[in-house]
Amino acid sequence: MNHSPLDFGRLRRRLAVGEATLGTFVGLASPVAAEVCAAAGADWVLLDLEHGAGGEEQVRTTVPAAAAYGVPTVVRVESAARIRIGRVLDQGVAGVMLPRLDTAAEVEEALRHLRYPPAGDRGVATYNRACRFGLDSAALDRAGEILGVVQIESARALEEVEAIAALDGADVLFVGPRDLSHDLGVPGEFSALVYREALERVRKAAADHGKACGLLVPDGAAAAAKRAEGWTFIGIGSDSTLLAAALAGALDQARA
Repeated sequence: MNHSPLDFGRLRRRLAVGEATLGTFVGLASPVAAEVCAAAGADWVLLDLEHGAGGEEQVRTTVPAAAAYGVPTVVRVESAARIRIGRVLDQGVAGVMLPRLDTAAEVEEALRHLRYPPAGDRGVATYNRACRFGLDSAALDRAGEILGVVQIESARALEEVEAIAALDGADVLFVGPRDLSHDLGVPGEFSALVYREALERVRKAAADHGKACGLLVPDGAAAAAKRAEGWTFIGIGSDSTLLAAALAGALDQARA
């Protein structure tokens, strides 16, 4: 295979065999920040278009910047609309994270946007990075390489998590801790019993259906603890929170 910014399904295969992976969210709208995270050794970077500072134009530069270090980019789209998902897929991302979906039916519909007809309804074009700008039309037969990450961030989604986990293409069940804890009535109380039970339900649903499970944690110690529990797609903070925490810590040390 020629050198390429494309992942060719490697991240999806790693997770499918149960390998634990560690990444971080990228929200500063800077390909350099994504490159820094990749250079630091992340297994993946996740470009956040839901809450991040940038838009779809950031995908074009983030994917090759991270790929220069062999690190794939997953994108959290701003919505599960077909055109939004198709736009980032054409830029050669390794996977798509789907936010704010509450039912298995909604997830099933969104997952169709990751596949070409007849399996789905993704728009077909070859003059893009995903098809090496027309040089690799066979990429149209490899749509199954795309990692599908489904967020479980509401009480309603939690109630349907087993049905969601059973869906073909729902490769990772990903908990948004803040969203889920808020919706469960215990905002930010991650030690609350109802929240801890919710996490276990997600983890078990993923395990029962041979899928990966993931969540966002603030630091390496929390990530290590979740790895030990069987979580395999773990995001450690974001470019902005890690920078802020590092500088705040250094300033505190300098001023002590």
